[in-house]
Amino acid sequence: MAKKKRPERQKDKSIPFKERISTFKEVPLGFTVRQALLEAERCLECKRPRCIEGCPVSVPIKDFIQLIKKKEYLKAAEKIKEKNALPAVCGRVCPQEDQCEKVCLLAKVDKPVAIGKLERFAADYEAKKLKEPKKPDVKKVSPRRNIKIAIIGSGPAGLTCAADLALMGYRVTIFESLHEPGGVLTYGIPEFRLPKRIVRREVNYIKSLGVELKLNHAIGATLQLDELFERGYEAIFIGVGAGLPQLLNIPGENAVGIYTANEYLTRVNLMKAYLFPGYDTPIKIGQNVVVIGGGNVALDAARTALRLGARSVTIAYRRTENEMPARIEEIEHAREEGIIFRFLISPVEFLADDNNVLTAIKFQLMELSEPDESGRRKPVPVPGKFETLPADLAITAIGTKANPLITKTIPGLKLNSKGYIEADEFGRTSREGVFAGGDIVTGAATVISAMGAGKNAAQAIQEYILKKYQIKQKI
Repeated sequence: MAKKKRPERQKDKSIPFKERISTFKEVPLGFTVRQALLEAERCLECKRPRCIEGCPVSVPIKDFIQLIKKKEYLKAAEKIKEKNALPAVCGRVCPQEDQCEKVCLLAKVDKPVAIGKLERFAADYEAKKLKEPKKPDVKKVSPRRNIKIAIIGSGPAGLTCAADLALMGYRVTIFESLHEPGGVLTYGIPEFRLPKRIVRREVNYIKSLGVELKLNHAIGATLQLDELFERGYEAIFIGVGAGLPQLLNIPGENAVGIYTANEYLTRVNLMKAYLFPGYDTPIKIGQNVVVIGGGNVALDAARTALRLGARSVTIAYRRTENEMPARIEEIEHAREEGIIFRFLISPVEFLADDNNVLTAIKFQLMELSEPDESGRRKPVPVPGKFETLPADLAITAIGTKANPLITKTIPGLKLNSKGYIEADEFGRTSREGVFAGGDIVTGAATVISAMGAGKNAAQAIQEYILKKYQIKQKI
C-alpha cells in the first residue's frame, strides 16, 4: 500500500498589500478550518515532542494539535490554556520560527509544522464560538484563598504570573500605570499585527479567573512598593518591562520631527491615532520617513508611518538583511507594502532648517568586519564614505532600557550595571517577597520569553508562600 503523501505546509491568506497600506486592519487572516486540518495532519506525533521543549511556557503542542486533527477545536483551545493564558496573542506575535518550530523534527526533512498558526486558529475558533472563553476550575484551597499577591505591570509577564497564581487559588491584583491594560501588547504592537480586541479578550479571560485589575496606578509614584506590603500583600511580582527608549546621542537629535519608536507607537496605539479622525491625536505625519533600526519594533513603526499617509518610508539598518532580528514574515509584509530597505548605513547627524525642523539625515556607510570569536561580524565605518537621505520624520528604534521610576524607589533591591533588576531564573530578587521577570530583568526580549518568566515566578511565589505559612501542598 502506497504511503500517504504528507500535505504541504499551509500558508494563510493576507489582505492584499494595495488595500492594507491605507488601513490598520489585521494583515494575516489566519487558517481556515480546512487549512488547520491539513496542517495538523503534518504533525509527526513524536514520542518525545521537542517542540514543547522549545516553548518557554511548555504548551502541550502535540496534544492540542491532535485535538485539532480530531476536529475538537474548542478542546484544543482549552488544552493550550493549561499552560498559556494568551494563546491568541502568542499565535500572532511569537517568533515560533526561533523556538518551537525551530526544533520540530519535521524540519529535518520538510518545513516545520506551523505551530503558531494552529495556536491562533484554536484561539480564534473559540472566540467565534463562545461569547466568553471557557475557563478552568480555580483551585479553592482554603489555607490560600485569602492570601493576597500583587503584580506590578499588566504586560505579558504580569498577566501570565497573575493567571497562574489565580489558578492556584490566590487573591491576585494587577497594578497598571497606564489607563489601558496589556503593556507592550497594547501600546507597542500595531493594530494590523495584534488587534486591540484580541488583547482585551485575553485580559478579560484573566480577569474572569478572579484577578483584580487596578489601572492608573504607577508604583513608585502614586504608590510605593512597600505600601503594598503594608496593605497586606504577601508577595509582589514586578513585570514592568523595559520601556525607556535608548537615544542615538548624535548631533541634531533635538530637531522637530524626531521620535523614538516608543513614543511614536504609543501615540498611535494607546492614544488611538490609528482611528483618525475619530481621535485627533497629536502626531506628525511625515512624507519622507526614515526609521533607524532592524528589529520588529522598527518594522512596526515603518509600516505604521506608511498607513498614516507617508509618501516614502525607509528602514535604515547598520548591518545586512541577514543580521536583521525582525521576523522574516514581517520583513516580507513590509517589502510587499513598499517599504524601502537600506543596509550598512549608520546615522551620524540629523540635519535641520533654521527653525530646527528635520530636513535630512547624514549616514556613515558601513561594512562588516571579519567574524570575531563568537562568529559575529561587527559593522565598521567605511572611511570617508557618507550619504544623506531626505527626511521630515525620523523614528529611532534602537532598543530600550530599564525605566528607573520603580527600581530606584525600592530600598534594598539590587540592580545590575545597566539598571535592570537582578533576579535568579525563578524571579527571586534581593528583597524577600519581591520577585521580578521579563524585560525588566533580561532587557528587551520576546513576548513569550516574558511569559515564561512570569510562569517561573508564579511557581517560585507559590513555594515562598507555602514555606512562609507552612501550608501543605494540596493538589
